[in-house]
Amino acid sequence: MSNSVKALEPAFQGAGQRIGTEIWRIEDFQPVPLPKSECGKFYSGDSYIILQTTSGKGGSYIYDIHFWLGKDTSQDEAGTAAIKTVELDAILGGRAVQHREIQGHESDKFLSFFKPCIIPLEGGIASGFKKPEEEEFETRLYVCKGKRVVRMKQVPFSRSSLNHDDVFILDSKDKIYQFNGANSIIQERAKALEVIQFLKDKYHEGTCDVAIVDDGNLQAETDSGSFWVLFGGFAPIGKKVASEDDIVPEKTPAKLYSITDGQVSPVDGELSKSSLENNKCYLLDCGAEVFVWVGRVTQLEERKAATQAAEEFLSSQNRPKSTHVTRLIQGYETYSFKSNFDSWPSGSAPAAEEGRGKVAALLKQQGIGVKGASKSAPVNEEVPLLLEGGGKIEVWRINGNAKTPVTGDDIGKFHCGDCYIVLYTYHHSDRKEDYYLCWWIGKDSVEEDQNMAAKLASTMCNSLKGRPVLGRIYQGKEPPQFVAIFQPLLVLKGGLSSGYKNYIADKGLNDETYTADSVALIQVSGTSVHNNKAVQVDAVAASLNSNECFLLQSGSSVFSWHGNQSTYEQQQLAATLAEFLKPGVTVKHTKEGTESSSFWFAVGGKQSYTSKKVAPEVTRDPHLFVYSINKD
Repeated sequence: MSNSVKALEPAFQGAGQRIGTEIWRIEDFQPVPLPKSECGKFYSGDSYIILQTTSGKGGSYIYDIHFWLGKDTSQDEAGTAAIKTVELDAILGGRAVQHREIQGHESDKFLSFFKPCIIPLEGGIASGFKKPEEEEFETRLYVCKGKRVVRMKQVPFSRSSLNHDDVFILDSKDKIYQFNGANSIIQERAKALEVIQFLKDKYHEGTCDVAIVDDGNLQAETDSGSFWVLFGGFAPIGKKVASEDDIVPEKTPAKLYSITDGQVSPVDGELSKSSLENNKCYLLDCGAEVFVWVGRVTQLEERKAATQAAEEFLSSQNRPKSTHVTRLIQGYETYSFKSNFDSWPSGSAPAAEEGRGKVAALLKQQGIGVKGASKSAPVNEEVPLLLEGGGKIEVWRINGNAKTPVTGDDIGKFHCGDCYIVLYTYHHSDRKEDYYLCWWIGKDSVEEDQNMAAKLASTMCNSLKGRPVLGRIYQGKEPPQFVAIFQPLLVLKGGLSSGYKNYIADKGLNDETYTADSVALIQVSGTSVHNNKAVQVDAVAASLNSNECFLLQSGSSVFSWHGNQSTYEQQQLAATLAEFLKPGVTVKHTKEGTESSSFWFAVGGKQSYTSKKVAPEVTRDPHLFVYSINKD
């Protein structure tokens, strides 16, 4: 390590040596480590630096650094956070990806570090706020947004803060209320339940009552009555008023600028990798997102100046606060950065040679020449690219020779005896609209429905002038892009199509199709938005697994069973699915080993089940070979 790096911020020494999250708050223009007890709590008057360390290949570490700026933080503190982030990157070897996070406009990646959410609070270190144990309890009202990650914002405790479109959480001393606006979406209601459980455990020692209040329910004897009393009595609430936080910057065609001595100058010509020189810094303006690219041989002071220049550039352009800023070092570019360039040659990466060598030797014996089979192939270590969020989902179920629309709360529910067509419309880059079109085939569906799904999907693709990406998806083989569209994705038993009904009737089979009154056991699996799925299994105790979570529906009761080796993510997904399956239901949380007699009765009695972890089926990446026939 060079002397210049050793002389950098002492508070960062030893950072990034373990997997997890480390946080520093800027105090008197210096980073001060934040204790774990304060993790996830951010004050609007402060600036923070967050380091997320994950494991890479060969025992290496992958670093993401985020600096979070509260809405009331001073310009000097914000500048300090940006500069100290560059210093932290230097200490870590200069290969971290850096992100600017503005309160209220945080990226999904940042929010995913904190389960279930971050809690933005008023005040800051400069105002001398007290520690939680020294504070008097204050009733707070939050608006809770987000289908995949939760965005919490404290709003004034006033009736005027409520509206019909959002979900609100009122945290009072004796009870936590969830207010569901009439037009709010089911995913946000489910996420709010996770937040309420977090608030209950963290600030109420797990003992306070919880109440759900639905917009329009005016019965005074219910929880709705006590909720409105806190607001001085019921009165009509107004429509949602658009604010600066609702401004979504548009993505525009990318434009490249060079940064020299803190000055930003446009670069003419096509966007290509050859435009980037390794001894300079550049700014790539994409409208909704701005990238700062740093050449590998630039000096530390140049990198700091480039970060400041990016801030000044945004200010001079009057960009919305929600504009994301990402800083990258040469050689560690992300897909979202590289995708803006017309030409970006693939680099080479080490890969196993033995298998390809054997294949080449075998084909050579048969007179076939293989080009490149024994060469190193680039290895893509990035998370699969998901589609743009916030798109429009349309789903149809195949029924005879036609397709029947799936609407409302049934979108995301698939029956294994049916086939479906899914159209996802989203905005991407400078194009008006892009499409993702596919047909999903249930494992128990009949051949007639499968053929009709393919035919109708093809017709739909043609009607959209061939623009959609069209694909066939089999149950259990869903790609991450498909899974992430729904959140949650639930596969149920049986089928609703006439073809399936006729088939089981002809075969004399029992119809196991799921209904709202069924006794149903649902297995919850997955670790992230890419693979979160739930599948209905046989409602017997033998289906349980200590490594998983399960939902058990029995009449009006819903149990959430948590295996002793299940993960926090699985438990949270189970809570989301319970609300998705039966909105407003009171879930009976059951940890393995604490089951009630009514639970065992619903699954036909207690019996042994496995505690072995079932390895997920690994889908091998496709390989492309170029070969020629040697006739000599």
